[in-house]
Amino acid sequence: MKSLWTKPGITLATLVLALLAFVAIDYATFPPPLPAYAQVRGAWHPSEAWLYDRKGTLIDSARVDFKARRLAWTPLSRVAPIARDTIVAAEDQRFHAHGGVDWLALLGIARDKARGERGRGGSTLSMQLAGFLAPDLAAPGRRHLWDKLRQMRAAWAIERGWSKDQILEAYLNLAGFRGEAQGIGAAALGLFGKTPDALARDDALLLSALLPEPQATATVIARRACAMSRDADCGRFEGEAAAMLGPARSLALDPGLAPHLSDRLLTKPGLRITTTLDKRVQMIAIQALRRQLQGLGGARARDGAVVVLDNASGDVLAYVGGIGGASTAPSVDGANAYRQAGSTLKPFLYAEAIEKGYLTPASILDDSPVQLDTASGLYVPQNYDRGFKGPVSARSALAGSLNVPAVRTLLLVGVDAFRDRLWDSGYRGLVEDGDYYGYSLALGSAEVTLIEQANAYRSLAQGGRWAPVRLTRDDPREPPRAVTTPQAAWIVADMIADPNARAATFGLDSALRLPFWAAVKTGTSKAMRDNWCVGFTRRYTVAVWVGNLEGDSMRAVSGVSGAAPVWRDVMVALDDGQDRGPPPRPAGIERANVRFAGNVEQPRAEYFLAGTAQRLIAFAPDAARRPRITNPVSGSVYAIDPDIPPDRQRLAVTVTGSAATHRLLLDRRDLGPATAQPQILAPPGQHRLRLVDVAGRVVDQVLFTVR
Repeated sequence: MKSLWTKPGITLATLVLALLAFVAIDYATFPPPLPAYAQVRGAWHPSEAWLYDRKGTLIDSARVDFKARRLAWTPLSRVAPIARDTIVAAEDQRFHAHGGVDWLALLGIARDKARGERGRGGSTLSMQLAGFLAPDLAAPGRRHLWDKLRQMRAAWAIERGWSKDQILEAYLNLAGFRGEAQGIGAAALGLFGKTPDALARDDALLLSALLPEPQATATVIARRACAMSRDADCGRFEGEAAAMLGPARSLALDPGLAPHLSDRLLTKPGLRITTTLDKRVQMIAIQALRRQLQGLGGARARDGAVVVLDNASGDVLAYVGGIGGASTAPSVDGANAYRQAGSTLKPFLYAEAIEKGYLTPASILDDSPVQLDTASGLYVPQNYDRGFKGPVSARSALAGSLNVPAVRTLLLVGVDAFRDRLWDSGYRGLVEDGDYYGYSLALGSAEVTLIEQANAYRSLAQGGRWAPVRLTRDDPREPPRAVTTPQAAWIVADMIADPNARAATFGLDSALRLPFWAAVKTGTSKAMRDNWCVGFTRRYTVAVWVGNLEGDSMRAVSGVSGAAPVWRDVMVALDDGQDRGPPPRPAGIERANVRFAGNVEQPRAEYFLAGTAQRLIAFAPDAARRPRITNPVSGSVYAIDPDIPPDRQRLAVTVTGSAATHRLLLDRRDLGPATAQPQILAPPGQHRLRLVDVAGRVVDQVLFTVR
């Protein structure tokens, strides 16, 4: 018997060549290493991050990674069965029967080519998944036989280590459907505004029609969907495809309730942050602000912001940085932007003065012109209405937001001391010393944020104790620290909650008056750029800002007509009938009936620090005050009206204090005794009015101009 090695045509060399050819083919078609299912799912990173309210309800999301649009990994159980079945039928009919390669489909392709017909592709879901996991397998130009064999071998490897459900789940999450939308989650939300488990039959057909050519036109997609549906009437698909491919949809399941906060907190893909916000309160604030800005119109004010705090916990219940609308800077966070504070800082000034014993709510302050020498020249504060009310109590001055009494109070407290008190109250934008701000600090020349405003006022509601706010569930709860004494905080809260005290400025029935107890303060910054309303009840603090984020002035808007209506609407909506009264009065405060000499104000019951009560309040007599010129105010400019007789355009000169022996000099002309209150007719030009004593020394002087 002859050996196999000696048979004709079979030699050792032939076998070696065959072995070498087999090794070469195996090497050429060897697939790249592929990850396991657990690795693929563990490495998945969505392009989005999500923001939830305190109850776990989605309130906003933000895209953080812009390489592709991916949402969270979608489990197969969260995909509608009709969508799973339709996509499998369209892409791989025998998916559950083959082991990675569909030989029947490949034979069909060969038959079609032999007949010169164009057949469908033969790639199975497993082969396509291999291309997703190893992109070089499906790279452009990789359609040669060897590349197809590598992809087939990779599909077999996947089938050996993965279950069919895992293969289908991974395919649905990794497939590109349209543009940058990767995965059925992003496709369902971006194209239909639905979650994958809510997809209907037509949705599934349209998605399946997208897979072979994600950038196909609506007509092509409709034709493919019709062919897959086998429906007699396919007219609907053209419109449905056009709607699906229309302008980019906002994700319908994303409420978009806190875009500015999401931009601030959502910094990494896949983040899921639970905030302290309450969706109901957030929507109340948004609706109130939108209603007011629409009413004002973009020509008067374009922007606004609202913050709502829970007084006890410091949790931020609402954070509205803006609502868009007519805004020209909608991406700017109005709740965290530094703006000039206006009169909203005055409660902290009066609280410090009361705490130190410099004032009581019944103390009389002089609301008359004052001029102060500063390093940059004369500082001449004026009230909002350009008028002066004369002697007023501290209660009326604060509640009525009078500027000159506030400056006089700052003279008592000291600019540096007041600046330090504001810093301790959380106003961290005040990084300069007192000299930098000067006396205008009493009128709110410093820049603050709305969130700082809300928390500073919350400290008054909490008896003078300040602690940081909490924006997320993970923020620590820091113990509060004393900033103002409980007594001073309570008295100031009572002052700004007094509707009678603010009636002279705001009227008895303004937006600041609620059907329950609330302490509130408005403010308007220089040139009408910022409009504030901040106040609190026992349970909540609400802060509102209205203005233009680009810094231009508002038109015909004040604190009581701009921000106050929003504040009122939010406060009324939050009211549940509980804790509607004032906070309990702390120990160390006494109540006394007071009356005012000269009927400066009506008799009333007033509150004092223990041991400081007074029954009769009198304005300091002239003999106790330094003589000075109160009118005209230094720096004033007067224009002569040519249509009015010159004799009717005289300027009244007013002098206060003990000036019985003093005289007035206009330039070099003697006007006579200061007590005569002369009326002068000055020609055009700059003039100097001097008050001199019997020795000829200048006690006071003002400069004014006539044009």
